[in-house]
Amino acid sequence: MKNYQTKNLRNVAVVGHSGAGKTSLAEALLYYSNVTDRLGRIEEGNTVCDYDSEEKRRKISISTAIAPFQWENTKINIVDVPGYFDFEGEMLEGLRAADIAMIAVSGVSGIQVGTEKAWDYMSKNNLPRAFFINKLDRENSSFEKVLGDLKEKFGISVVPVQYPIGTEENFKGLINVISRVARIFNPKTHAMEKAEIPEELIEKVDECKNMIIEAVAETDEKLLDKYFNEGTLSDDEIYHGLIKGCAEGEITPVMCGSAYIGIGMNTLLEDIVECFPSPEETRPHMAIDLKDNTEKEIQVNENLPFSAFVFKTIADPFVGKLSLFRVITGKAKPDSTVYNSSKDKHEKIGSMYFIRGKEQVQTQEVIAGDIGAVAKLQYTGTGDTLCDENFKIKYRGIEFPKPMLSKAVFTTSKGDEDKISSGLNKLLEEDPTFKISRDTENAETIISGLGSTHLEIITSKLKNKFGVGIELRNPKIPYRETIRNIADVQGKHKKQSGGHGQYGDVKIKFEPRNDGEDELQFVDQVVGGVVPRQYIPAVEKGLRECIQHGVLAGYPVIRLKATLHDGSYHTVDSSEMAFKIAASLAYKKGLKEAQSVLLEPVMHVEITIPEEFMGDIMADVNKKRGRILGMESNGNKQKIVAEIPQAELLDYSTDLRSMTGGKGNFLMEFERYEEVPSLEASKIIAAMAEEKAE
Repeated sequence: MKNYQTKNLRNVAVVGHSGAGKTSLAEALLYYSNVTDRLGRIEEGNTVCDYDSEEKRRKISISTAIAPFQWENTKINIVDVPGYFDFEGEMLEGLRAADIAMIAVSGVSGIQVGTEKAWDYMSKNNLPRAFFINKLDRENSSFEKVLGDLKEKFGISVVPVQYPIGTEENFKGLINVISRVARIFNPKTHAMEKAEIPEELIEKVDECKNMIIEAVAETDEKLLDKYFNEGTLSDDEIYHGLIKGCAEGEITPVMCGSAYIGIGMNTLLEDIVECFPSPEETRPHMAIDLKDNTEKEIQVNENLPFSAFVFKTIADPFVGKLSLFRVITGKAKPDSTVYNSSKDKHEKIGSMYFIRGKEQVQTQEVIAGDIGAVAKLQYTGTGDTLCDENFKIKYRGIEFPKPMLSKAVFTTSKGDEDKISSGLNKLLEEDPTFKISRDTENAETIISGLGSTHLEIITSKLKNKFGVGIELRNPKIPYRETIRNIADVQGKHKKQSGGHGQYGDVKIKFEPRNDGEDELQFVDQVVGGVVPRQYIPAVEKGLRECIQHGVLAGYPVIRLKATLHDGSYHTVDSSEMAFKIAASLAYKKGLKEAQSVLLEPVMHVEITIPEEFMGDIMADVNKKRGRILGMESNGNKQKIVAEIPQAELLDYSTDLRSMTGGKGNFLMEFERYEEVPSLEASKIIAAMAEEKAE
């Protein structure tokens, strides 16, 4: 690939709802820019961007892929981003590499949940955006309807820079609204050939051009004065104003076509170059200057010392770790040493590559604004900053969503435990939305992700990349036991078997703790030396060991107060072990007499949803034995605050997505332990007894 200047780069992330045709669009652009000699099809599993075996099998994108190509004198980096909700982390990574997001919208389905989520993210982060209305060759597709819906939903800044010629199966070409040039698709040559604007569309094109002029004029006072005085603007002024307005997020251009057939790909490429901002023209990047610890704005600039942001990591069992980075200032060079300001470590840059799908093209430099990759960095991970030793800055990291679904991992073949641990940790490097934890109480490895598909993909990657098979099950709920009443009991251990015997005798009062603390409270009220001082620590130690297992179902006991107030001893036969055993006997008797009960973890849950789902979600919370604590408005959405038992939330991410069509999300954290209703408790105790019997 030839060398380019920063002003001749375009970094475009293709985002949107799953199934809107994002990968097909990236494939069509690669084909029409002569990078590939055939049009990749998802159905055939031969696309450049969906190269992973799981992507081919499922026919969906699961990883962000980079697809660079050149068009005339411009290098365009297409960043193909998954649309499925379980891979939101991949979307966030891809958007950090891009200067503008092109939101793909199906001409048949129109605005979907993924469209709204993409728009909301761009608005929140002030990212430039554009729309591409795809699939206009399909039955029941309608450019006019989708455009109207986009304007109504997202505001007057949405302006069409292209207009289609024909509809559905008669869709055959496009009109560039600004230059007023019509082009018809030639199915034999796959070229877009110039033609006259159909007479019936002239009025519509004029109307669209006026929309653009008005939108452009409102971004600049000089242009606004000229528009008021002359009633129009020149094409150069429109293009200049469009790029400026688009870069500042004030104008959202709308393009259209059919990626599957290839109609409009040449014109889309022209508009990417003419209407989309270069890295120099987009928003500055926020960074911390480590010299004085102040926040500053860094504009993409070739002339400053080197700095780059690592936006994605790929774990390859053969190549090793591959770090994908976006250069913000200066140039990246192979065989150089750089400073990782996020980890306070120095890294050696070896060979550098441009990535196209799974293909790696070696390069001697990556300039400011461009995207590159380097293998086998020792300390660097996703979200880190690499910079020159004399230009110590740290870019703002990526705020990833928290995992919402957890499952316990079980090996399908013995002896694979070490392999599982190694494989999971390598996958952890490339996926920051995936978490691993260890439940020591139940001896389970827990993996957590954004949804069931996300965890299924982790399982498949573990099998395909590292040759380890695992099975996922619901993790065990960490139930607890406590007592309701007070019991004053004696525990006496007496054993004689020739020589020294064993003798320990304690009287302990067990009562529930009223201060809400979970730890065992041990109180020594022994008087008169009835239990010698040297044996009292043994009694406490015996009780602390005992509370690891309750008398109902063997769960740890909490909120217990134990007062040692009486006992007896034998001058010869008493020992620490004898008193430990005596404490154990008292514990078992005391907990039965004090009426042990089962406790379950209750979670504090915050559910954010559109208002139309309030009734369904509140009914579901009640069905899950939950309590609604309150509701509050959160922008254009409603937030329900509730407390729900953890046992009812094992698959809540799937349930919520199903009930809201993917429009809802939630956060939860542990609140406290509460008593389990008797009917539920008897089921849990019976299940535990059955498990022990096996």
